[in-house]
Amino acid sequence: MSETFRLSRQVEFNHCDPAGMVFYPRYFEMISATIERFLSDAIGYGWSSMGVAEKGMGTPMGQIEVRFANPSYLGEWLDLDLTLARLGTASATFDIRCSSKDEARFDCRTTIIHAHTGGGKSAPWPPEARARMVAFQPPATAQQKESDV
Repeated sequence: MSETFRLSRQVEFNHCDPAGMVFYPRYFEMISATIERFLSDAIGYGWSSMGVAEKGMGTPMGQIEVRFANPSYLGEWLDLDLTLARLGTASATFDIRCSSKDEARFDCRTTIIHAHTGGGKSAPWPPEARARMVAFQPPATAQQKESDV
């Protein structure tokens, strides 16, 4: 059984359009925040550990696909549940489901690349981070051959 990382957050005024619904680009910020908190809180290899400025590593977005189901409104609480769909040598693909009180808001599949910030060349995940990430990968995919990037 794989672990799921959950980030819960309340919809704030700054997330909403004049009708009080989340303006869809704000969901992309929430997706990024979920990945940031996952890497930092669950893996112990957050952006400050990567040393975005000093060590020159980061995790730019390689691909993102979102399927929206229902709107979210000002004041509601959202649960963003993250699992690891695939772990590559220098990439990670996540499935993120956003819901409020068990009602789906969106499903997302996104891939980040572990890369040097100066020039963008990919680099393998550090062994310690990689070992911690595997716990969030479903058993069926954990057995599959890893791919490059």
